[in-house]
Amino acid sequence: MSDDQTPTTTEKKEDFFPEIGDQAQDVDDEQEPSSTNNEVKQTGAFDAEGHPVQEIESLCMNCHENGTTRLLLTKIPYFREIILMSFECPHCGLKNSEIQAAAQIAEKGARYVLKIENKQDFNRQVVKSETAMVRFNELEIEIPPKRGQLTNVEGILEDMIEDLQADQESRKSVQPEIYTKINEVINKIHSYINAEPNTLPLTFTIDDPAGNSWIEYSPGEPQHKWAMYEYTRTAEQNVFLGLISADDAFRLQQEEAEAKKSATAHNVSSSLAQSSTKTTSTSNNDNDNDESFNPKSTGFISDQTEIENLENEVQVFHATCSSCFKPCETHMKTVNIPHFKDVIIMSTVCDYCGYKSNEVKTGGAIPDMGKKISLKVTDPEDLARDILKSETCGMSIPELNLDLTPGTLGGRFTTIEGLLTQVKEELYSRVFTRSSDSMDDENKSRWTTFFARLEDAIDGKIPFTINMIDPLASSYIQNVYAPDNDPNMSIEEFERSYEQNEDLGLNDIKTD
Repeated sequence: MSDDQTPTTTEKKEDFFPEIGDQAQDVDDEQEPSSTNNEVKQTGAFDAEGHPVQEIESLCMNCHENGTTRLLLTKIPYFREIILMSFECPHCGLKNSEIQAAAQIAEKGARYVLKIENKQDFNRQVVKSETAMVRFNELEIEIPPKRGQLTNVEGILEDMIEDLQADQESRKSVQPEIYTKINEVINKIHSYINAEPNTLPLTFTIDDPAGNSWIEYSPGEPQHKWAMYEYTRTAEQNVFLGLISADDAFRLQQEEAEAKKSATAHNVSSSLAQSSTKTTSTSNNDNDNDESFNPKSTGFISDQTEIENLENEVQVFHATCSSCFKPCETHMKTVNIPHFKDVIIMSTVCDYCGYKSNEVKTGGAIPDMGKKISLKVTDPEDLARDILKSETCGMSIPELNLDLTPGTLGGRFTTIEGLLTQVKEELYSRVFTRSSDSMDDENKSRWTTFFARLEDAIDGKIPFTINMIDPLASSYIQNVYAPDNDPNMSIEEFERSYEQNEDLGLNDIKTD
């Protein structure tokens, strides 16, 4: 090839194979003018706390023209951060609004239950996240998770009616039977909203595995009217929230099944070893080869106190964190409470995600009778008494208008002062602060009075009476006069009702 042909060849080579960086720059230059149309712009409007309202051009899903979405990242006082979104299309007039939680997913899921007994209850405010499921029991209607809303109970029902009426005109001629049935449902919903005779009460439930939903609570109302329950999410719920993959969930379920199977086999072999001399050596070999099922001691010996027995070693068991599913350890210790029974104190701490939990369980057989304990606290020294409130125990203090349903706070072994302090913190952070911004002056005044009296009780300034009703007789208040009777304390046994046995699962136990 001659030298005069070389430049021509080089030019053609450059034309056929341009540099990658040049191609990328060309694409970027082409996209730059159009991208400025989709940038976030400041509207100049602000909320009460100074958060700016922003807008961005977005596609309308109705007419496929460009509309405007306005965004506001704000915070509901005493609740959490949220994102308010509002879309409007100038071409077809479509408008839409949505709310999303900007806070992180809670450690546990939450389920709220409200008994709607009058027309005013339909005005209760509701925060429904995009992961929450809503159910109206008496209507037998369940709304699956969809867009987030800041509304009230009546607003949810009105949205439901609007969705049902959307295609009614076309159904009237094409599917008259379905049209009639849907009309019956719409009329039924209207009858509940209007609080017509023989309709209420209506049970409203919102279940959110992310823990970001809420129903307004009104202080001083009956115990059965409003309830909030926390629960540990299942593997399927964690997959739904995107916390773990479906493969991880399947693997965890397989590991749990294998662990249960191995533990069951180990227990059976141990029982056989104790009852048959022929299998003793075999069982011993199995135990030597499978030490993972035997609890180990930390070597830590707790301080000797009057309520502890000689067996005061803290045991450690390998477990799985219910939050991040990483390996963790559960510490357990048996404590003997004089004139009562043995209790098991358990504590779990995860080094990976920082999850912590503690729980108190009572040992021994299930008693034949339930127990009601009443203590009149008349002296500040009574606040230092030990108290054990089990999971199945309900507690009330009439002087403070305080009622705790069974399951609230879980199992607690503390002092009376410590328990009241925990009640105050839970009610303030989970109930009062989530609804105080929307309360009227009367409700806020009632809450303020309630917390003031609760604070006086914690400080020992006012007398009060603690009533504890435990169908499993697993709760306890320290008797400072033991072994003599306490003049300020009364203990009564009662026979459990069929409903209580059903709730505890005792009716299904076969003893024959």
